Amino acid sequence: MRAKILAQGVAEDDAETVLDRLQREGWLNDRRYAERFAEIALTNGRFYGSRLKMEMRRRGLESELVDDVLSALQEEFDETSELEAMVRRRYPGFSYSNATDRDKRRIVAYLQRRGFGLSTILKVLRSAEQ
Repeated sequence: MRAKILAQGVAEDDAETVLDRLQREGWLNDRRYAERFAEIALTNGRFYGSRLKMEMRRRGLESELVDDVLSALQEEFDETSELEAMVRRRYPGFSYSNATDRDKRRIVAYLQRRGFGLSTILKVLRSAEQ
């Protein structure tokens, strides 16, 4: 936020005053932003696991805050059940045993880009057969 204000040509002292006031009045809160961002990303299936952590750090959130928020949300969201839901929604009727190697690689790569672990992906895709 500081960089955006300074980019508009505002003096640094004035920018600090504005940021302090926004924080004091509750308009600027990193914890609330981190919690909301993570919750939306997990609910929408946009990011998970390491990818979510990376996206939060890329947005300028501190590592300690990211770890704290994700550990709290980890109790609500189970990686396996989230992955199963995503596979059912995104690839209905997918059969791991009948799929071509190209399709398997494509689906596994997509899920890995979302942040799911390889072992969990393979376990879920293979268990869907049973």
